[in-house]
Amino acid sequence: MADATTNSLTDAVRQAAHPLTGAGEDYDPLMELIGDARFVLIGEASHGTHEFYQQRAEITKRLIQEKGFTAVAIEADWPDAYRVNRYVRGIDDDATSSDALSGLRGFPAWMWRNTVVLNFVNWLRQYNDALPQTATKVGFYGLDLYSLYSSIEAVLTYLDKIDPEAAKRARSRYSCLEHFGEDTQAYGYAATFGLTKSCEDEAINQLLELQHRSSEYAAADGQMAEEEFFYAEQNARLVKDAEEYYRSMFRKRVSSWNLRDRHMAETLDQLVTHLDKQGGRTKVVVWAHNSHLGDARATDLGAAGELNVGQLVREQYGGDAVLVGFSTYTGTVTAASNWGGPAERKRVRPALSDSYEAVFHQTGLPRFLLNLRDGGSAVEGLRQQRLERAIGVIYLPQTERLSHYFPARLSDQFDAVIHFDETQAVEPLERIADWETQEVPETFPSAL
Repeated sequence: MADATTNSLTDAVRQAAHPLTGAGEDYDPLMELIGDARFVLIGEASHGTHEFYQQRAEITKRLIQEKGFTAVAIEADWPDAYRVNRYVRGIDDDATSSDALSGLRGFPAWMWRNTVVLNFVNWLRQYNDALPQTATKVGFYGLDLYSLYSSIEAVLTYLDKIDPEAAKRARSRYSCLEHFGEDTQAYGYAATFGLTKSCEDEAINQLLELQHRSSEYAAADGQMAEEEFFYAEQNARLVKDAEEYYRSMFRKRVSSWNLRDRHMAETLDQLVTHLDKQGGRTKVVVWAHNSHLGDARATDLGAAGELNVGQLVREQYGGDAVLVGFSTYTGTVTAASNWGGPAERKRVRPALSDSYEAVFHQTGLPRFLLNLRDGGSAVEGLRQQRLERAIGVIYLPQTERLSHYFPARLSDQFDAVIHFDETQAVEPLERIADWETQEVPETFPSAL
């Protein structure tokens, strides 16, 4: 049973909440909150919830149409997302949006190869096609660093075309990483424990050479040459950071987490700097998990030394960044039971009683938006530490408390939160035959 403090907070949230009814003006208060901000970071409390993807896409459409946002940057690898970027801007040979998303087939494929993202990519292509010829088309980019080997291939392909001698030097440097059959974790283990030579110097030197030749390469053929150089440079930067990341995996978790989120934040910075050169003040929507986009300083993870994209963007851009989180109380989710496992449709347990999600459930509102910048008793109450749930690509209801909850101060973590009390699993583009029936029953093992 809820105590008096929780009841008071529930009442305050109910009064401050803006109900979402499906009307076109649902997100008017959020648009007002965003104002002229350059960065809108929209999270998700799981990597497999339909409503999070759907509403994030709808908010992004409004930001593009009404506020001039011209880039969407997602928690995906640079070369895979750049293939989508070429498609939505009409400069690629892919015939369909599904083809353009083909690079995102690796685990967890449903994270970006799902029906909502497919429809959004279709919309983005149609939106760009309808723009005047001189208008800036909206781009689609990846921030993550898992694509070490495909990024190596992208650098070599670029250099083969523009400077064959430089390509030979790049192949020689990158050959250091070829002994592990594209098994990045095997490389990281061997390099960390001295079983093989680290390839750090080679990755750094390749990036430095590419940057040294930037004026020569980028000036070869106008803006398109500059665009292609930027793509190659970011791949070379990714190789350098990924090489370090895979070595860091066998040290402290904080080290590898911080390397990854610093890479994503730095890639965002590089992207904005590049796009600003093409005219004006670039505005970017970022899509990633709440754990990356909510300010880490407001969580116990931050207290343990972890930082994240939300914190770094806030520190650099201040009020020019708006952080938006999602939450749910119960429903279903697409997730795996182990790393590399198949997509399953799992039932999400009702949230723990001492969580923010439980407070939101007790309001009786099925879905709502809450502005966490406007003060008031609700905002102050949500600044008190409570549990918050995070479901990634793996969901383990049997160990719900240990695996999926962490303490946070919600009002310091986000500028706004969107709650859907009951949510549905996102629909993967590729489903195993029994995905529809792979739903955990209502009863669960008692172990927590």
